[in-house]
Amino acid sequence: MKNKLLILAAFAWGSYATAEAATRVFTLQECIDYALQHNITIKKAEALTLTQDINLKERKAAWLPTLSASLSESATWRPFQESAVTYVNGSLTGSSAKKVTESGSYGVNANWLVYNGRQREMNIESAELANKISQLSLTEQQNALVERIAQLYVQILYMQEAVKVNEKILHQDSIIWQRGVAFMENGKMARASVLELEATVSSGQYDLVNTRTQISQAKLELAQILELPAGESLDVAAPSLSDAAAMKPIPDRMDVYSRAVASRPEVKSAQLGIEQSQLATRIAKAARIPSISLNAGLNDSHMTGAANSFGQQLKNNFNANVGVGVSIPILDQRRVKSNVERAKVDELTAQLNLDDAKKTLYQNIEQYWLTATNSQQKFAASQSNVKSREASFQLLDEQFKVGLKNISDLLQSRTALLQSRQTLLQDKYTTVLYRSLLNFYGGEPLEF
Repeated sequence: MKNKLLILAAFAWGSYATAEAATRVFTLQECIDYALQHNITIKKAEALTLTQDINLKERKAAWLPTLSASLSESATWRPFQESAVTYVNGSLTGSSAKKVTESGSYGVNANWLVYNGRQREMNIESAELANKISQLSLTEQQNALVERIAQLYVQILYMQEAVKVNEKILHQDSIIWQRGVAFMENGKMARASVLELEATVSSGQYDLVNTRTQISQAKLELAQILELPAGESLDVAAPSLSDAAAMKPIPDRMDVYSRAVASRPEVKSAQLGIEQSQLATRIAKAARIPSISLNAGLNDSHMTGAANSFGQQLKNNFNANVGVGVSIPILDQRRVKSNVERAKVDELTAQLNLDDAKKTLYQNIEQYWLTATNSQQKFAASQSNVKSREASFQLLDEQFKVGLKNISDLLQSRTALLQSRQTLLQDKYTTVLYRSLLNFYGGEPLEF
């Protein structure tokens, strides 16, 4: 029997050790760094920036000439031909009575666009702007990811502290319930009151399990954001957040907004969007300007039926050409005018996008500032409230022991104390979170 117990104990300890080994502890900065390297959404955004790099290279390559080579061989069959037929191939003339004749042609041709109203240059500028906008979009998604990580991290810290409060209250409830059972056995308390105390203990156990479940869900979401491997869980390193940390000054919202407008990627992206739309208008107007191109080629050919040999034909037929082409747009079924009008509408839309980005930014900062300020004020008030609730509960507990207070008064004081402690924790961590987010919006690193 003893051996079986030892085996079971060893198995249980091995399972526990394995579970511990599969759990990684992350600080806030480690969470951020790991997510930025592994998060799939961020990787997709990085892939889009690579596409913009390719587009930019393609636009720059438009300065290069085009070069192509051609080669063709053909055979003609005339089954009902009765006499010789004359053929012309390049500078050669020949005749053949054969029903099957062969010919070939070879060439190398080049073309270079000299001028097209600076459309080529402006297309490169537009591609460079698109590349910058893509990089800013990546930064914007990274910032959103960092914000969400911070929210989950603080949520886990708060709930872990709430678990400690609930455990302490549950321990006190269990002592009171056991005392009530002893009173009932001595005839000093009714059974209904003891059952009420027992229900309070059950309620505390339920709250404790519920809070732990919420912690597990928050950790799961955080692990998914970090893209941890399957089967690997995480825990967060609890920083030293004293009550004084929640009382640090809240940054001025207008100062944060002015710094955010100058540094946040969503604003910069919208500003570059205006430049890009203005450039698109200029490109559309440039389509009215004539374009100039140079072309050149080397060509050769041969045929059957000629008096000259194959090599002599290639020598005689070899030729080179060079030319200049000018394309002048006259009537284009209103295409250029429509493109210019659409580009003007895009300019207006780009300006509205900038206004909307600034408005959304200010709304977020204003909301964060209000939340941080209100939570800090509530935290300061909650500190004295908790102290008075604790003193009141201790007094009622002592009076309950000697029979001066009934069970209803004690439970009511207990509920008030629990709520005040939870409110204190919530205000503390809410203040720390949103003050940190305000600093983050102002361009500072995210830290508590």
